[in-house]
Order: sequence, then structure tokens, then C-alpha cells
Amino acid sequence: MTSPPRVSRRHALALTAGALFATTPLPRSAALATAGARVPSRGFNLPGWLDRDDGSAPGAATLEKLRQAGFETIRLPVNADLVSSGDPATLRRIQNGIRDLAGLGFSVLLDMHPSGELVAAFRSDPGAAGTRVLQAWTALRVVVADLPADWVYPELLNEPPMERTNWLALRERIAATLRASCPLHTLVWGPARFQGIWEIADTPPLADDNQIAAVHYYAPMAFTHQCESWDTSPLARIANLPFPATRETPVVGQVLAKLRAAGDEEAAKLVEDELSAPWTEARIASDFADVARWSATHGCPVMLNEFGVLNFCVDAESRASWVRAVRKAAEANHVAWTYWELDQGFGFIRSRQSVEGFDGSMIAALLGS
Repeated sequence: MTSPPRVSRRHALALTAGALFATTPLPRSAALATAGARVPSRGFNLPGWLDRDDGSAPGAATLEKLRQAGFETIRLPVNADLVSSGDPATLRRIQNGIRDLAGLGFSVLLDMHPSGELVAAFRSDPGAAGTRVLQAWTALRVVVADLPADWVYPELLNEPPMERTNWLALRERIAATLRASCPLHTLVWGPARFQGIWEIADTPPLADDNQIAAVHYYAPMAFTHQCESWDTSPLARIANLPFPATRETPVVGQVLAKLRAAGDEEAAKLVEDELSAPWTEARIASDFADVARWSATHGCPVMLNEFGVLNFCVDAESRASWVRAVRKAAEANHVAWTYWELDQGFGFIRSRQSVEGFDGSMIAALLGS
């Protein structure tokens, strides 16, 4: 007679929690599955909640409407500086928030999203900054360990602000810290230093058999970040660029003429440089084909966990066209996705507290055919 397989306490807890959450009425898509684990997709980012002491929680009715619309995943930023002390109330707040989301049927990407202060610390003292991240995960892994492995995905560090070699070493240390308590959870990581889609090419996967590589896509920045308002970048002075576009597109010529008439050669040159190749669906598809080749070569699934267009001064049709093109290129190349973000400058609903003000054209671009 064959003895039953031995199951660890942690594995048993994960199975029990998974069975509990599996009663949700809306099944998750299995379209982006791998031999190792399902890759969460069809999602959005939700900053401004658990990454701040005074963060704003989304309304339950809003979340339910988003789930009914077809969204399946939420990428949830957390702040290393808030969790590194291991404050029980902070950790409990994060755990309860994740449980609420999972109870509605959402997979959760738990994204260690460094504050501006921590990013600056990486520039001045990378070793000390890395230690702060490790301390944060040492505290937060207790939360992750008690949540089901097929619903919660820890992301090691958003846009690692350091050189590639330094990041690869820190990445392994963070992974080991998590694995000490979370042997079954899928680890998510991105390349240094911007997590850009182009940075994955020369980045090896983790030495781990349960992982997802994550990239960001905002190309061309002159289009996706036009009229940005948080620094003195020339992007802040660029407006009304369309998608798709070439240097010969009449509206582009008008934008360039206006910039040069104002003496803004810096912004005009940025637009021209980014238009050295046309902004088209074909260009986007080519970028994602490159990612698919990396994934196949390394046997590592990839997800696009940030992409988006600011809604400050772009026409709605161009915005939706770019979002649809990126989403379709990702899916065609078996790349999962989460949009940046829900209800702020890049968002597609007016308020996380209301079921009104949903942008139908953007939701169709994300979830349509």
C-alpha cells in the first residue's frame, strides 16, 4: 500500500486558503498559463492605498464592477519604508487589503515600490538601501506566507534603481529572503534600472524554478507622457501628439512648429528623436516579439505590469488606440499585463470610490477584442 504524500504545513495552509477563495463566482482566465504556474493578467495598478499611511481604499462596489467587467488582477504597490519596521498594524492592514481583493476574485501582485527617499538612498549608499529593502521583505514575507500562493505574487522591487550587476546580486538575496518563508509563491522581478522592455534582453532569469519576469512599456514617452506635471522634463511642454504618427503626420508638424516658435528646441528635438521610426502598431508588435524570444530562450514567463497614457492633453481616440495596440501585442506574444493605473493621471475611471465615471473606450481597449 502506497503512503500518502507528505504535505508541509505551509502547503496545507495554501491549499486550504485556495479552496476558500475558489468559491468566487467569477473564474479567472487560464489563457496565460505555464507549466509551473498561472501568470496573472488582465489587471490594473492601484497606487495610493497601501503604499501610504493615509492611502485611499477603493470602494467595494467599484471593485465589484471592475471584476464584473473582466479585470482579474490588481498590482498593489507597498512602500518599503512603511513596512520595514514590522509594525503589526501596518502589516495587518496590508494583509486585510489583500484578502479583500482575493475575496472578490482578484489575483494580487504585491509590488515593493520604493519611495523617492529610498530611490535617492540607492544613489548615495546602495548597500544601505539594499538592506532597507531586505528588512522590508523580512517583515512582509510573514504576510505573504499566510496568503495563498496561487493568488498572491510578491514583486521583489519596482524599477530597481541601480546598475544591472548590483541588482542581480540584490535580486538573489531578496529571493532567498522570501523563499525562507514562502517556498510556493511565484516571485516576480524586473530588470534594472527602469524595468524597460528593452532592458530584459541582457538580463538572466532568477536561479529559481517559479518566477515571472516583469517589464514596463511607455514608448514613445513623448506620446504617453505628454503634459506630465511632476518635474521640469520637456515632456511637460509637449501636447496634442497623436497615435499612430510619423514625422510627416500633419499634427506632428504643427506641434513641432509651435514648440520652435516658443524657442523650445529641447522639446522639439525630443519629439523628432522619438519619431526616428514611425509610431505604429507594427513597431509595438516588434518590441513584444523580442520579449517573446527572450521568454522562449530562458523558459521564463513574462508579464507587462506597467503601461499607460496620461489623460492630460491627448485625444481620447489616440489614447485608446495605443492602449489597445500594446495590450494586443502583449497577448499575441503570451505576455500577461496590468495597466498603470486605475484613477489618477493614467487612469480609466474617475474615482475609486464611485461606480460612475468609467471610461468605456479605455475599458474596451483593455478588455475588448
